[in-house]
Amino acid sequence: MTRRIDRLIGRAAGTADRYSFDDWARDSSMFGSSGYSVPLNMKTTWGVDKAEMIGNNFEGYVQSAYRANGVVFAVILARQLLFTEARFQWQRMNNGRPGDLFGTRDLSLLEVPWMNGTTGDLLGIMESDASLAGASFIARRGSSLRRMRPDWTGLVLGSPSGDPDDLDAEPLGYVYWQGGPAKNKPVTLLAEEVAHFKPIPDPLAPHRGMSWLTPILREIQADGSATRHKLKFFENAATPNMAVSLDKALPPEAFTKFVELMSQSHDGIDNAYRTLYLGGGATPTVIGADLKQLDFKVTQGAGETRIAAAGGVPPVIVGLSEGLQQATYSNYGQARRKFADGWARPQWRMAAAALQSILPPPTGSRLWYDDRDISFLQEDQKDAAEIQQADAVTVKTLVDAGYEPASVIAAVGGRDMSLLVHSGLVSVQLQTPGVQPTGAPA
Repeated sequence: MTRRIDRLIGRAAGTADRYSFDDWARDSSMFGSSGYSVPLNMKTTWGVDKAEMIGNNFEGYVQSAYRANGVVFAVILARQLLFTEARFQWQRMNNGRPGDLFGTRDLSLLEVPWMNGTTGDLLGIMESDASLAGASFIARRGSSLRRMRPDWTGLVLGSPSGDPDDLDAEPLGYVYWQGGPAKNKPVTLLAEEVAHFKPIPDPLAPHRGMSWLTPILREIQADGSATRHKLKFFENAATPNMAVSLDKALPPEAFTKFVELMSQSHDGIDNAYRTLYLGGGATPTVIGADLKQLDFKVTQGAGETRIAAAGGVPPVIVGLSEGLQQATYSNYGQARRKFADGWARPQWRMAAAALQSILPPPTGSRLWYDDRDISFLQEDQKDAAEIQQADAVTVKTLVDAGYEPASVIAAVGGRDMSLLVHSGLVSVQLQTPGVQPTGAPA
């Protein structure tokens, strides 16, 4: 199989390249001449403040979003803090229904994925790569695991026709360029040697995921621009913008000369708060708005909330202002439940499915996550205990009513009363109808 992939590299290099992160980003409809190639310009009499562009590649997402934007960093950190708390166990499957969790020595690969590494380290890398690149690639190399940088990884597709766009095309393996595609000969890996974690599918690249940052690049850029605007506002002593009107009788040549001198002395935010000297009938007029007039907290807070929403984290969990304004103990509990049930558990499920490709489970079981020891979810554990108590009462009631214990357990566990099978015995003593109990008076 490895030789087959090697032979396909020359013929399908275009396929592998096209499915690399950088080319996916360039080909994505979210980018291009009608997308983010045009900067967000804020034109004022202070000059033009161009928003810092986020490069449409993995490094651009890291440098311009993760490292440069506090809201993005906080959201990814909140996701990591919960995601890294889970452990992995095997779970028995009983007639298609999940059973009890158990462990074997094979799970040590996930417990110590590399020297001095832990399951939390592994999950932290998977989360950050999935957030910033849309996918995480973890390779099994002997008795340890290795992280494959997403933008150095290519996916090789194959089909009977040789066309990667064929309906029957499927992943054959992966190619990895150490140091980047232009530097070294790629290493080839079989599909079963790589755990491919892609929680958000991309309709334009079904075999590769999509970063949750992609739909909100403008929100991130706007938040960065607002932060820089706030900083410059205070650096320049909160000086407002101005317009200068001149006498209508001023000759055009004199007007042009005045504008040129004015621009040289006062244009740009670095010249703000300097004393303005005017003559010849020139009249300055304050224009624009200060932070209070802009209601800056609301303006920037709305963008922060949209970023948190895209990341699947309630604002109150991140500690954003709009979330804290509405925070109560009840609201926080609901937000915590939403974060756990709506984001964390689906993520753990998909991570377990991806890692199962490089760590086959014992017969009759699957790789699953164990969240029983996570303090963030202790309230969920209390609710689960109450449900179990209610189930135990139901089991006792049904058994006392004469139903076979095995069928009662199946019915209660499957929430399907049609599975109940009656023993034919009635009453608490479960005596056969019409038969005199032993020792009873005649």
